[in-house]
Amino acid sequence: MSLAYAECPQDVRDSLAAQYFVDAIRDKDTQHATRLMDAKDLKSALAYSMKYEAAKTVSKTSRNVRSIEVEDGTGKEKDEKFDCLLKTLEKLLNSHVAGKKNTPRRHPNVT
Repeated sequence: MSLAYAECPQDVRDSLAAQYFVDAIRDKDTQHATRLMDAKDLKSALAYSMKYEAAKTVSKTSRNVRSIEVEDGTGKEKDEKFDCLLKTLEKLLNSHVAGKKNTPRRHPNVT
């Protein structure tokens, strides 16, 4: 680049190198974003395009994440405890109902 444009100032040569670099980028989105950045030299154009590509790659991978469910094995124990508690309550209710049937009723007005 310096031999082809030897008579041009350094800042012009840097700007041309950055423009050639941007033109050579194959990915159209990256090329467009880097062109809009309006880099003045090759180093800043390269740094920006690398950051853009990295951000684009990270954005793509985060969409492919799926949720998972983890079973810890305590569900069966909880079901067994619940069943045991339910049976105990049923026994208690049945004994209470049976106790009411065997108890003679008193009339509230009789003393």
